[in-house]
Amino acid sequence: MAEPLPPQYNPQETEAELYRWWEEQGFFRADAGSGDEAYVIPIPPPNVTAVLHMGHGLNNTIQDLLIRWRRMQGRNALWIPGTDHAGIATQNVVERILAKEGKTRYDLGRELFVDRVWAFVRETGGTILQQLHAIGSSADWDRTRFTLDPSLSRAVREVFVRLHEKGLVYRGHRIIHWCPRCLTALSDEEAEPEEKQGKIWHLRYPVAEGVDGGSLPRLSNGGAYLVVATTRPETMLGDTGVAVNPSDERYAGIVGKDIDLPLTGRRIPVVADDYADPEFGSGAVKITPAHDANDFEVAQRTGLAAMDVMTPEASMSDAVPEPFRGLDRFEARRAVVAAFEELGLLEKVEDHTLSVPHCYRCGTVVEPRLSDQWWVRMKPLAEPALQAWRDGHVRFTPERYGRTYEYWLENIRDWCISRQLWWGHRIPVWYCQGCGEMTVAREDPTSCPHCGSTQLEQDTDVLDTWFSSWLWPFSTLGWPEETPDLRAFYPNHTLVSGHDILFFWIARMIMAGLEFRGEVPFRDVYLTGMVRDHLGRKMSKSLGNGVDPLDVVARFGADALRYTMITGAAAGMDQGVNPDNLEESFGPARNFANKLWNAGRFALMNLGDGERVPLAEVQGELELADRWILSRLSKAVRETTESLEKFRLQDAALRGYQFFWGELADWYLEAAKPRLRGDLGEASQRTARAVLAEALDGALRLLHPVMPYITEAVWQKLPRAEGDGPALIVASWPTPGAEDPAAEAGFAEVQEAIGAIRNIRAEYGIAPGTRIPLRIPAAGDAARAAIEGSARALLDLARVEAVEWGAANGEVGANAVLRSGTELFVPLAGVIDLDKERARLRTECGRLDGLIAGTEKKLGNESFVARAPAEVVDKEREKVAAFREQRAKLADKLAALEGGS
Repeated sequence: MAEPLPPQYNPQETEAELYRWWEEQGFFRADAGSGDEAYVIPIPPPNVTAVLHMGHGLNNTIQDLLIRWRRMQGRNALWIPGTDHAGIATQNVVERILAKEGKTRYDLGRELFVDRVWAFVRETGGTILQQLHAIGSSADWDRTRFTLDPSLSRAVREVFVRLHEKGLVYRGHRIIHWCPRCLTALSDEEAEPEEKQGKIWHLRYPVAEGVDGGSLPRLSNGGAYLVVATTRPETMLGDTGVAVNPSDERYAGIVGKDIDLPLTGRRIPVVADDYADPEFGSGAVKITPAHDANDFEVAQRTGLAAMDVMTPEASMSDAVPEPFRGLDRFEARRAVVAAFEELGLLEKVEDHTLSVPHCYRCGTVVEPRLSDQWWVRMKPLAEPALQAWRDGHVRFTPERYGRTYEYWLENIRDWCISRQLWWGHRIPVWYCQGCGEMTVAREDPTSCPHCGSTQLEQDTDVLDTWFSSWLWPFSTLGWPEETPDLRAFYPNHTLVSGHDILFFWIARMIMAGLEFRGEVPFRDVYLTGMVRDHLGRKMSKSLGNGVDPLDVVARFGADALRYTMITGAAAGMDQGVNPDNLEESFGPARNFANKLWNAGRFALMNLGDGERVPLAEVQGELELADRWILSRLSKAVRETTESLEKFRLQDAALRGYQFFWGELADWYLEAAKPRLRGDLGEASQRTARAVLAEALDGALRLLHPVMPYITEAVWQKLPRAEGDGPALIVASWPTPGAEDPAAEAGFAEVQEAIGAIRNIRAEYGIAPGTRIPLRIPAAGDAARAAIEGSARALLDLARVEAVEWGAANGEVGANAVLRSGTELFVPLAGVIDLDKERARLRTECGRLDGLIAGTEKKLGNESFVARAPAEVVDKEREKVAAFREQRAKLADKLAALEGGS
């Protein structure tokens, strides 16, 4: 006899043991040489220093669900795991550690600092991947990759060189986003805008002495001036011109003339450019080419010089007047405004809502800065990626993100890929100290190919972290080598990711796949929402509202975490978790797991110890309930599979839940109990066991991708069907059989009858142990056949004493009419105390009469109706309507009992 399931489910004991067994058996591994149709998901590589949070819990549960489902379908399923070196984030972590030791990276020097980061990564870098084991992630851990692995680093160099050879990588002197905390350039996407309440300062710039100011406003000394507006007054110290629109007649007389730039002692010209909008403000715009991207473009067109007035740390440099040197940019802002006010040159100050870019890693306000950086020319790469979406080669779930993707690619700008960091892929460019030539190479050169000098210095910058991760779908498979993995598993099939990195990563991967492999890297992109707290706030350390998924696993089990994540929201929608009440969020899923365990345990105890009876052997013996549950199983398989194919994962999980709990456990198991016990004979027992095994097996398979641990634990105890493998994780996904509409309609009649009888029992307070008679005055042929064929279910599930057919003959009792027109009658004489029930109903009717009268009186008071808030009046009207409805129902019941004895 097989060892039965323990009375209670213990996730902590079950999960770790099962995961270890799955891994030892090699169930997670894909085989490039199998010849089977592949299914591949590349994990969005978490930062190597990261620890698991609820976003990871959601994202990786979805990936694992899809991998497990496709694996059960017989696909050669590969989930590629790995981590990202995360340049800025990892360097910041190690620099903070050094700061506690009283050191900076400069104290160590580049080589020793990089060694220190590697040591840190080797010590802590695998933490998050180990944590993913706890939630059941069935990734192919033998193929774990790291973006600084030698093979991936080679791919990065190959891509840089190829793009440079095509003229798509170039070095440019342009405005970039600069983080004064991380001391590095950022891409447009890494400078995240935040809406802030700020101010806009209107400054007066005097026209130079000797210049005819025409109709311009005048200062108290009679000199003309023009007004410019700015949200960053400190940058005026770097102004090199003022732009006006060439069509603006107000300024026609001073174009080409100079103005005196206050506080600086410099004169700057007025230039004509279409960038200036005559309808906005004064129509004059201050131009600071070194600190604003638009101003830089104006300067390129008009020949204005660029003057950098800030240090890398965003303090004012020696290029500004003495009083402002060394001031932090925000201190300088206050000082500049005060100086303008003192000179009578502050026109006005207005409150202003503005979008302020912040560093995506440290949150510091970034500074536009003119700098030499490496760039990728993106438009030639974006055009094929955009066409791939338009042609249907890439699909987004939810679909609305396709339009977002389209908008971004249509308006794409060049990508700044150089970072002033030490940790990362160093840019493969060398500068010859002999001849001054530059060399871009796949391998480190030992001498200059131009002059033969060995005095070469490599570019000190590293590449943007995303420059390695945009190659992830094929670099992880061995590219640029044509490896067996690359041939078998590229293109990948599905990407699951947060919508917040649609531009950072997803769009760039599509571009890279098309550029370097000639195919999109994946067909489907499933975008998740955010996991927020119950108040809708993003989870963060500062708010103290985070939830550790490992705490959830320890308390409720991994299956409860997974089920909650999958059913919590549809694709792309945010979902809430209450950090103050985890029971509220995860308790229902834990309860479902317990229900599954208990029902599974009961079923296994009733299946006996013999061989599993093939369903084909009992086809001619099936009763109505058997045919019904098999039809419902077929429908559940069909609907679940359809939902998974369409990425309606929430629907798929809920359909499995509905079938197991609402149909198999609540109805079939209950209806089949007498047969399973053998009360109705050995043949009936054998049939019921065969059907129960089939239905339970199917339910476990449907739920396995969502709740892998508990389904595997129960399935391991289930008698095997012919052809079953060693584990549910590699068992075949069920295929839908024929549905049986007649059986479903017939058993639905029985279910409705049982429900109606239970309602009568509840209404009249009939004790649960009391059996009641049931008379059926009228029923159609199909309904009668269904009820007669399921009479035992009525007896057991509705506690009916006997079923009789015929009219009520004037007896006192309760009636119900089913949707089919079938009439049910329950005689109440001898079942309840009729006199006592009549008295109770009269008393209750009297009480409701008083409530109705009181409420109607209040509503008849014109003063109350006129003065009370509308919602209060509406509530009183709803109350009186409810009282009347209750009164009518009780009156009907009382009338049915009147005249009886």
